[in-house]
Amino acid sequence: MLKVELLDPSQVDKAAALFHRDGFVVIKNALTPKQFAFAKAGAKREITRQMAELPREKGNRGLARYSFNQRKIHLPEWSQLIDLPTTLPILDKIWGNSDYVCIGAGGDYSGPGAKIQPMHTDVLEFFNDPLGQTTTRDVPAPYISVNLLLVDFKKINGATRFVPGTQRSRAAIPALEDEPEWMRGSILCAPAGTVVIRDVRCWHGGTANKSDEVRAMLDVLYLAPWFRLPNQKTILPKAVYKTFSPRAKELCRFIVES
Repeated sequence: MLKVELLDPSQVDKAAALFHRDGFVVIKNALTPKQFAFAKAGAKREITRQMAELPREKGNRGLARYSFNQRKIHLPEWSQLIDLPTTLPILDKIWGNSDYVCIGAGGDYSGPGAKIQPMHTDVLEFFNDPLGQTTTRDVPAPYISVNLLLVDFKKINGATRFVPGTQRSRAAIPALEDEPEWMRGSILCAPAGTVVIRDVRCWHGGTANKSDEVRAMLDVLYLAPWFRLPNQKTILPKAVYKTFSPRAKELCRFIVES
């Protein structure tokens, strides 16, 4: 099991330092009990609907493994996470200013019987350097995912494994059959309600769900002030956007429909 320190949201400087060192940081007490219950109820509704449409044998990420798409951002259970006062100060510190943007919200879950995932990152190479001197690994965090754990993440229920410090590594990610045992055991276990703020370049992968419960987490996705994805979709209905706080509107300004 991966040993991690659960920080309070007030520990902004330490959270940013751990994020830069490890590629992720774990935050407790990021949501109120009411916010967490609301998020969990919404996720349960969407999971029930999606699994009815896609049986476990046809999970969109493999056997009994599913991903929400980024378009969940219009749902209030997800949109409440955009401008949390417990997470945004940490992002401000990580990026040195507040001019980053939100590009969507979703998450993933695995049901009983899900197999281990290969280690991977969540962003493709975006530099085309003809000299081969610069890669996505050579710059500060371009893309951050804020993940909300909806159940206790345990070794038995498919918790995610992380390899700390790999967000800046140019090494090749090992294939599943070549993954060393210490890496397979680098599993992040944390209680429900915990938030994981992670650089999406950091190597990670889901583990086998050997329990009888669905292991689920939500996410909100942010891009650095200096980085944008090509062909960004406008996925947020204007009617929903108008209900947002001024800060959430600012964050989502590039994804609202015209």
